[in-house]
Amino acid sequence: MAPSFQQRIAQALAKVRHPRTGLDVVESEAIRDLATTTSGKVRLTLLLAPGDDPALARAVRQSLETVEGVTDVQITVGDATASQAPAKPAGRALPVMNEAPAQQRVPAPTPVAYPNLGRIIAVSSGKGGVGKSTVSVNLAVALAQQGARVALMDADVYGPNIPLMMGVNEQPMVIEQRIIPLEAHGVKVISLGFLIDRDQPAIWRGPIVMKIITQFLRDVAWGELDYFIVDMPPGTGDAQLSLVQATQVAGAIIVTTPQEASVGDALRGVKMFERVTVPVLGIVENMSWFECPHCGKPSPIFGSGGGERLARELELPLLGQIPLDPRVMAGGDAGAPIVVTQPESSAARALVAVAERVSERLGATAAR
Repeated sequence: MAPSFQQRIAQALAKVRHPRTGLDVVESEAIRDLATTTSGKVRLTLLLAPGDDPALARAVRQSLETVEGVTDVQITVGDATASQAPAKPAGRALPVMNEAPAQQRVPAPTPVAYPNLGRIIAVSSGKGGVGKSTVSVNLAVALAQQGARVALMDADVYGPNIPLMMGVNEQPMVIEQRIIPLEAHGVKVISLGFLIDRDQPAIWRGPIVMKIITQFLRDVAWGELDYFIVDMPPGTGDAQLSLVQATQVAGAIIVTTPQEASVGDALRGVKMFERVTVPVLGIVENMSWFECPHCGKPSPIFGSGGGERLARELELPLLGQIPLDPRVMAGGDAGAPIVVTQPESSAARALVAVAERVSERLGATAAR
């Protein structure tokens, strides 16, 4: 009888030798939380001790990718010295992820405090295309307009759009081994987009993402700030975990649109931040309705009430509902945030209100 999918996975892992122990990775008790889906996805945690070769993760991935039926491999690297759970024996059938997975232990290195950065706020979303960067940019500028000292860090290393949306795009100077951030609309800005060519793809894995985020926190001459806004990439991956492991995040803002597909992804984003003990400040619903420029009548193009339902379900504040306004997009493409160019518009007023509520939620008054 041909081996089952789970047996083939176990056989592939048994072929990967652990350099430190001389045994395979399963016998070395380096594999945890091993699971598959019926569509061929494989998920596991690989435990590495401080002296282990990180290339072992690549060897595990490459071995699994050769197994017939495997469509995707996701490996989370954990700390072997912090894990006390017993290893799964070799050859045991792997669980199928037909239910919600058991809560996964997240490695928790001690974050470094950066008091000069003020309140660090992560702006995140469960999926792309919901206007997360638009909210980040206008939130940062609105806080600066209120008199706060604000910086905006572009942590979306795979699609750095902040340079375009803030209207700055040049290589920053380095003085005495410190990167000097650029400035626009009263906000200090750093982005990977300043450092790479526009057409250069960012094909990076977790350790490189962690290094970039840490360098932006540590090696940029930010000065003294009140708010440090971080524009995260979509999803719940390396950048989000890298940020919360690198420093103390005061809170997260989750951006969604009203439609249920976006709300479901936003829910996972909230749960991720809760799992790593970062308080979620609230939900921002973007593109809530289209406001007719002639009569002012709202039209809920993407459905209605999704953000409000999510906030109610999670007992979180709905920080704001931002109407769909073509001038928001035009301002983003031109490097002119709508809170600057059209401050009397409904979208700008809603974004300013979000900034005020965030400040209230953090319990801090912007320095003046």
